[in-house]
Amino acid sequence: MSEDNNIRVVVAIDFGTNFSGYAYAHKSLPEEIIFRNDWEKFGGRFKTPTVIEYKDDSYTTIKSWGYLALIEKPKKKKKSSSSESDGSSDTKRTFKPIELFKLHSLESLKEKEKPFLPDGLDFKNIVKDFMKELGDDIKENLIRHWQNLDFHNNVLIVLTVPAEFDDKTIEIFRECAFNAGFLKDNLRITTEPEAAAIYYLDSISKEEHELTPASFMVVDCGDNTVDLMTFELLEDEKLSALEEHVGDYCGSCCVDQAFLKFVGEIVGTSAIESMKINHHGQLQYFVQEFCRDVKIPFTGKKEDLDLQQPFVFDLEEILPAIQQYVKEEERSKLEESEWLIEINFEDIKGMFDPVIEKIIHLIRSQLDKSEKECPAIFLVGGFSESKYLQDRIREEFDEIVPNISVPLHPITSVVKGGILYGLGK
Repeated sequence: MSEDNNIRVVVAIDFGTNFSGYAYAHKSLPEEIIFRNDWEKFGGRFKTPTVIEYKDDSYTTIKSWGYLALIEKPKKKKKSSSSESDGSSDTKRTFKPIELFKLHSLESLKEKEKPFLPDGLDFKNIVKDFMKELGDDIKENLIRHWQNLDFHNNVLIVLTVPAEFDDKTIEIFRECAFNAGFLKDNLRITTEPEAAAIYYLDSISKEEHELTPASFMVVDCGDNTVDLMTFELLEDEKLSALEEHVGDYCGSCCVDQAFLKFVGEIVGTSAIESMKINHHGQLQYFVQEFCRDVKIPFTGKKEDLDLQQPFVFDLEEILPAIQQYVKEEERSKLEESEWLIEINFEDIKGMFDPVIEKIIHLIRSQLDKSEKECPAIFLVGGFSESKYLQDRIREEFDEIVPNISVPLHPITSVVKGGILYGLGK
């Protein structure tokens, strides 16, 4: 058993539904929070996909995890080679990577709403396996910084969980972490909104001209969901939740789904579905290219992006395997356009707007039902990186909420708050 005074390093883990990441800080230098920020180039520097791929149907040996398990860059092909032009030479994965498995912990989801899991495989085993891989990665990075660090005696792990997790679900994740090699005595669990709130208060305290609000709303715009919670700061500096947590399925992946729907209207919905089954990694590569080149830079202002002319995707280059699944009617049109898909400004805006409207409705509902004024909103989570989302929220609520703030790299806010929670701030 490790005593708290033996703890030298605090590690915070954001184990997300779609993406996961972590950071750490030494107690002697609490202001210096170090992120694992050298993941692969897709999706953001601070996180890797919460995805795992097994070698065979025994599901005991892990083949890959994170980016390597999910995203498969298509091989370069010569357009003159008819035998390869349809992408049919791309290898189909024998065992589909497993993603979104965290959703199986939610009792609020009906069985038919839960994502694919192989028959007989318990989601808790997948959580444990992913945590084990993440834990090994953490150990490797800690040793690079502090060679004499004893992981089991000198490291405190803080795991952040969604606000909707009840005590039973939290205990399941605690047990998974223990089975993955983390010591129960050196594991703390806090909710994502509370971690974000702790980080907000810490950041406000460092601003010379900012007064700490008596209450504030944390709006966590993640990949899958958007979650809101309003907090009150009590006289003893403790946080108290003013309202029940509310949330909805309107995270950034909804924009990705709208993009795939748009592409499906051109290539055929059945072609997209076949890609999901047979070439999932290549399809994810295509989606991440969209995220990097279109979704993330999009501000909602034509003058900020070179979108006066349509943005063009070359399917022969970026999604070659889809050609074998396109039916005759769509094929003739695509061959005429040389397999180029154009997306203009209004198309992209149309992918964002229904999702943002849902988020605005959530915030407005939370403000309306609150008995106390809410002088501040704190936007966190990966989707809060979107300048268009930030501007739309400010346009809607600027007059009734005086302070709407977004930290630098809002995708890291929960992890930073987890570190502060572990340090006892």
